[in-house]
Amino acid sequence: MSDWKGRVDADMMRTFPTGQALLVRGEGTQVWDEDGNRYLDFLAGIAVNSLGHAHPAFVAAVTEQAATLAHASNLFNTPPQLELAARLKRLAGTGEQGRVFFANSGAEANEAALKLARRNGSPTRTRVLSVNGSFHGRTMGALALTGKPSLQEPFLPMLAGVEQFEPTLQALRDAIDDTVQAVVLEPIRGEAGVRMFPDGFLAEARELTRAHGALLILDEVQTGIGRTGTWFAFEQEGIVPDAITLAKGLGGGFPIGALVTFGAASELFEPGQHGTTFGGNALATAVGSAVLRTIEDDGLLDNVRERSAQIRSAVASWDSPLVDHVRGRGLLLGIQLTAPIAAEVQRAAFAAGLIVNAPAPDTIRLAPPLIVSAAEVEEFSSVLAGVLSRFADETDRKATA
Repeated sequence: MSDWKGRVDADMMRTFPTGQALLVRGEGTQVWDEDGNRYLDFLAGIAVNSLGHAHPAFVAAVTEQAATLAHASNLFNTPPQLELAARLKRLAGTGEQGRVFFANSGAEANEAALKLARRNGSPTRTRVLSVNGSFHGRTMGALALTGKPSLQEPFLPMLAGVEQFEPTLQALRDAIDDTVQAVVLEPIRGEAGVRMFPDGFLAEARELTRAHGALLILDEVQTGIGRTGTWFAFEQEGIVPDAITLAKGLGGGFPIGALVTFGAASELFEPGQHGTTFGGNALATAVGSAVLRTIEDDGLLDNVRERSAQIRSAVASWDSPLVDHVRGRGLLLGIQLTAPIAAEVQRAAFAAGLIVNAPAPDTIRLAPPLIVSAAEVEEFSSVLAGVLSRFADETDRKATA
């Protein structure tokens, strides 16, 4: 075995703990480590690998575009960039007035969205609202939007004018007024433990922002690109936001982000007010189009909905005392546990050949590739049910000891 952990300690910035394994290869929903151990990937790089690993469409797009034109700077436009922008507008239903700004990540897309919010300003309109427990990124603007004091504290002071409120309708009603530039929300708060808003919350947020002249900006970095069973989560709420941010699944593993605007919000930026060197380059946008085209052509939204129902049914069939319920939509699901043992369950699942994660002490997050099959859901169910059964048995032994 190589000394990869020593190399991590010696060479990598200590912003993350050492990884669970040194992964060397992936195919479909499976990955392998340097020792040849195989894992079923039910996290997809945290909702990134829409088409799984080494999908032929992804490989072809990278190979062909890299051999043609990878990067040309923002002084020029390229066919892949224009194709992806038009495709995103069509899928999001922006109409002709919609516009797209390409970035390199979700945090960068949210930085662009925050600057867009500032453009909806005036001498008295100076506030941007987001939700406690939200996660919008770790760059300074995105971190100000992120409602997690533990992440913000080492980097205080935060950007002025950004405030958080509790994720309730009454708290939103109390917080919003004509001084608000924008309300920024995740349709599902993945990093908080796949938390849902109360029914009708986003619809009322749309009405309140419209009434007060504020923008409604939805962070669809984790929920977008088919992850919840529709192209974008906002479609399931019967609303049209002023802007959405995208990343993760858009590139299927290749770094890309986007800010997509609707209606009058598309006119807020003026030339020179925002930019990027790498964002929207030909290679990234060619891959993005290949991902979207494959999801569309292969009917993967149907697969998301079918596999989601299968996972829910499988979890219910375990009848485990450690499982309270499943929440989320599509293939962004959280298994609520009855004890704060999610981290231990995650480690035990990994040892048994299954990759999931624990975004909260009592929640297991599932975000498999959109290509996941019925047989792979059965394998997931068998492995995680077995892990939970062992934990339940251990709990019983301790209780009777």
